[in-house]
Amino acid sequence: MIDDQVLLTEMRRSDQVRESLSSDAELRRRNIKIKREPGHRIFVNRSLQLDRIKFYGFDMDYTLALYKSPEFEELTFQQVLESLIELGYPEQIREFVYDRTFPLRGLWYDKLYGNLLKVDAYGNILTVVHGFKFLSGHEVRQIYPNKYITVDDRIYVFYTLFNLPEIYLIACLIDYFSTVATYVEDRTGVIYGQNILSFRAIFNDVRNSIDRVHHTGKLKEMVCESIEQYIHKDEQLPVLLDRIRSHNAKTFLLTNSEYWYTDKLMTYLLTDKSDDSKTPKRDWKSFFNYILVDAQKPLFFAEGTTLRLIDPKTGSMKLGSYSGQLQENEVYSGGSCEVVSKLIGSMGKDVLYVGDHIFGDIIKSKKQKAWRTMLVVPELNHELKVFHDKRDLFNTLESLDTSISELLRSFDMTSNHRPDAVTKIKQKIQECTHELDMNFGLLGSLFRTGSRQTHFASQVTRYADIYASSVVNLVYYPFFYFFRAVPQLMPHESTVDPEEPMHFTSWGDEKSQMDALDRRRSTYSYITTTPPYMSQSLSIHTHPDLPLHVTHDHDDDGDPDEDDIPLIESPDVNDYRPRVTYTPPKRKVDETLNGNDKPKEEKS
Repeated sequence: MIDDQVLLTEMRRSDQVRESLSSDAELRRRNIKIKREPGHRIFVNRSLQLDRIKFYGFDMDYTLALYKSPEFEELTFQQVLESLIELGYPEQIREFVYDRTFPLRGLWYDKLYGNLLKVDAYGNILTVVHGFKFLSGHEVRQIYPNKYITVDDRIYVFYTLFNLPEIYLIACLIDYFSTVATYVEDRTGVIYGQNILSFRAIFNDVRNSIDRVHHTGKLKEMVCESIEQYIHKDEQLPVLLDRIRSHNAKTFLLTNSEYWYTDKLMTYLLTDKSDDSKTPKRDWKSFFNYILVDAQKPLFFAEGTTLRLIDPKTGSMKLGSYSGQLQENEVYSGGSCEVVSKLIGSMGKDVLYVGDHIFGDIIKSKKQKAWRTMLVVPELNHELKVFHDKRDLFNTLESLDTSISELLRSFDMTSNHRPDAVTKIKQKIQECTHELDMNFGLLGSLFRTGSRQTHFASQVTRYADIYASSVVNLVYYPFFYFFRAVPQLMPHESTVDPEEPMHFTSWGDEKSQMDALDRRRSTYSYITTTPPYMSQSLSIHTHPDLPLHVTHDHDDDGDPDEDDIPLIESPDVNDYRPRVTYTPPKRKVDETLNGNDKPKEEKS
């Protein structure tokens, strides 16, 4: 039996080992002075060189125009409540009060059982909330036996920040119908008298009310009437757009909003009123080369809609489909990515598109046109602050995980009893994970639960080349900047210790030790004896030649000026520096020629 004292000893030993291994890294971090503040940084998933970007595209809502939280969410929440009451929902729901600490972007909604789900990158369920009730592990397994779910017709994913009031309102309604005595909760809904209200119907009512509030224009009119109360204005935004154009790159605005609303918000964000006059000094449209409104993303990245020209003076669309070249200082409605790309002459990797909607902006533009992508995550500064302040909790989680590995290292299949300390460590991991989650909010972090990343985090990693808390963070980087992705080690690579001997035979190794040593010889010795550019006596290729150009470069953005860089610039083999382990298989030419496979003479 392993008692708590042994457990603590093991944890201290693993901490000492980790501390000794990371001391050099810690020393470097202390000595290096980072110029950019944490809130100004841009984070990299895939390498990107800014000097290769020819077009910068921007979404508007929650990208250029950042709505203030929770002011805008509370406004939306109240408007949707009124819409639901008009549909016949009880007057008591007016008592609901919006709580910003509850809703979280990236949640899934199960329309069948009325549950909000927090899911990891592989579909494993991390957290389940029914109304305001957090289900226990036993309750979760009763509904989802494997604690696993996939996206299908019964699942709706809340991708955008516009969904936050919707998430909270759904939770309020389900909690109300589940607790008020007038209603009897069934497995898939609530019953009152002869009527049944399913959880799917509640979702549909809220979703339709959200769409109705946004599309009728009343919500947008209220925003425009008190624009300073609901929209954050950053003085760096016009500076950023001007600097982009001054470095011979073009900018375009691509938004789903109507022209009249776009005009109101962009006028507020990009123009300044002088003290003596109420007339704007500069038209906001001059900051962009091309402007497209009513884009209807993600449809824009598929078949799209009709491209039409808008009269900026009246806001009305001109008759017919526009087919000419896109003109600067003009405003267009609709269109498709394919058509617009041809009209402005852009290629996939020429474009860096900045947006906040992980699906409508980032995933679709990446999949359909291979655009380079930058995701704006306004929640990121809160995530960074909590992770910084509570990093000791995350370090404790890592220590606990390591302790389990240390305890089980000496066991194999002949062992019949698990150490009791493993169960205690697992319990401590759960407690530590819960404490860390509650520091982020009632539903935890946007990116993780404990040491497990969320579904949202996996999409950010896969589809966003770079991401930041604000679009203006680009101001703090030069236009020749190289955003280089940090190499990611796979689990088997992270365990390799160069000082540790490897006592095993690799798959495919020759049985003879001499042959194995011969196969692992340096390519340098191979080139010294038979350089590939001198092997011209045979009419057939008995093996592939060693490539003389760079064939694998994960940092390459397709610049034709750097394609086909030779590894050997001189015929002198002494200039060949790389030591590659590839050696072609041996084949005796004499034996081949003596057999039936004698090559035929080439005809002239």
